[in-house]
Amino acid sequence: MKTYKLTAFKANGEKILDESIQAENDDAAKKQGEQFLAEKQLLEKTHRLTSQSGKLLLFHS
Repeated sequence: MKTYKLTAFKANGEKILDESIQAENDDAAKKQGEQFLAEKQLLEKTHRLTSQSGKLLLFHS
C-alpha cells in the first residue's frame, strides 16, 4: 500500500481538510480521494491529491 495526501482549502487559503489515504496505486487513490471529497461535500472547493513522490493526481481550484 502507498500513502497519498489529500488536502482541501477555503477560498482564503485556510486548510479545511488534511487527510492521508492508503491505496494500492494512483488510480485507486484518485477514486478514493474523489469519493472522500464527495462525502464531505468538498468537490467544489480547491483541493489536491498527491503521491509520496510528489505526483499531482487530483487538482481543482
